[in-house]
Amino acid sequence: MHPQSKAKLKSRLKALTGRSNGMGYERRKQKLNEYIRGWIGYYHLANMKRLLLETDEWLRRRIRMCIWKSWKNPKTRISNLIRCGIPKRKAHEWGYTRLGYWRIADSWITHSSMTNERLRVAGYPTLYDEYLKWYPK
Repeated sequence: MHPQSKAKLKSRLKALTGRSNGMGYERRKQKLNEYIRGWIGYYHLANMKRLLLETDEWLRRRIRMCIWKSWKNPKTRISNLIRCGIPKRKAHEWGYTRLGYWRIADSWITHSSMTNERLRVAGYPTLYDEYLKWYPK
């Protein structure tokens, strides 16, 4: 696959998962689904398992960043972390963190509360899952 194609994919995903575009959860999921389905449909003949897995990691981090930003206030973060199954004491500690959105998105905080499975069940698409629809194992 050409490096420019990879760069365009990442650039478009970055635009769809921007922090300031004001999209809601459902609209973001819909746009991501449309773009990923179309992109995989076009490039499905290429051997790109490694690229897809690496891009999926990055995309999940972007999604976690968007979710964390949408929670905005520490009180909202605490209540949502508790809803995600985090103990109350830890949720309080993590809700008041001063780390930036991108850094938090790669931390233990978001990985334990917003697991890959939770994101999948919530309807967020992955490149590799879409690829497997074309080429099942």
